[in-house]
Amino acid sequence: MIEKVNPSHPDKVADRIAGAIVDLAYSKNENPKVAVEILIGHGKCNIIIETSEVFEESEIDKIVKRIIGDVELDLLVVNQDENLASNQQGKLRCGDNGIFKGVPLTDEQKKLSEIARNIYSKYPYDGKYILDKDKLIICQSNAKEEDLRKLYPNAIINPLGYWTGGINVDTGAVNRKLGSDMADSVTGGGLHGKDLSKADVSANIYAFKKAQETGKTVEISSAIGDEMIDGKPYSEIVEEARSYIKEMGGFEEFAKWGLY
Repeated sequence: MIEKVNPSHPDKVADRIAGAIVDLAYSKNENPKVAVEILIGHGKCNIIIETSEVFEESEIDKIVKRIIGDVELDLLVVNQDENLASNQQGKLRCGDNGIFKGVPLTDEQKKLSEIARNIYSKYPYDGKYILDKDKLIICQSNAKEEDLRKLYPNAIINPLGYWTGGINVDTGAVNRKLGSDMADSVTGGGLHGKDLSKADVSANIYAFKKAQETGKTVEISSAIGDEMIDGKPYSEIVEEARSYIKEMGGFEEFAKWGLY
């Protein structure tokens, strides 16, 4: 049983904005330090950024307007804590405590991911989908039941009827749809709105990839300041994650669907 939400779900919109801000940080510095929290909904977008980089409000406003349109921006940018920043001086070390799990994807999870992408290609609006063995539930905004029924005749479709969705119906926050992003690999830390020094990004990507490659569950842990994780230099894990994000097209693109 698995749920998938699409890139126009309010929570994923928040993830995408956070990802775009991280992309902006990487355009300013090869190894920036940045952590982004976002809450959006009902004409407002609240953003807090802790970072080593300098951001102009106009840069952030441009990102927000491109992704969600004309909303009121409430922005706070603060410097990264000095003690946390000093952890990375001289050598790349793990940026946080954490536990991380990678689990091979099931056929059911892969199938729902394909279904979600197929529906979204035709209806690029807020939507969420569940697959529980043979039971497929489709909640897709701005779509008529009869049209969706042509695609998936046996599905449960929009049980409450037609709906419009989006940030004027629901609120969105960063890292609130980790089950959709990570399937059974969900851990305590979120994937989005953080630079690669953060283990929540790099170690989660590493564990997920290793699980797919080996076909086995991977479980690892880290302490802030660790130079080695899972028998590998943390710097190598960061570089593997960097390559993965580049393959995805950047942090904003990665935020659209998560790890699968």
